[in-house]
Amino acid sequence: QVQLVESGGGLVQPGGSLRLSCAASGSIRHIDAMDWYRQAPGKQREWVARMTSGGVTDYADSVKGRFLISRDNVPNTIYLQLNNLKTEDTGVYYCKSLPPGSSLWGQGTQVTVSS
Repeated sequence: QVQLVESGGGLVQPGGSLRLSCAASGSIRHIDAMDWYRQAPGKQREWVARMTSGGVTDYADSVKGRFLISRDNVPNTIYLQLNNLKTEDTGVYYCKSLPPGSSLWGQGTQVTVSS
């Protein structure tokens, strides 16, 4: 299995930026893609962004043009750059690998956007 550890969250004002990191270890050779999700208080977890092993990216409409997913192969880390943050971006952010079942949900990293 793949082990994932998220970090980089914090408190930021509207319009600000953060960079989240997701460090992967374990069976990383079998990863097909990496996803970012988020869960706002009282809401269901929602998909945010994806990067495939081939480097193809995709984003939820709500974050398109503001968030950017990238990676470093050494170390095995996926990043999510959050720009022009809005209060509705507040939540716990999680990374997850594909195929399904290749990793468990981690502890996530809290992003709070507030003035």
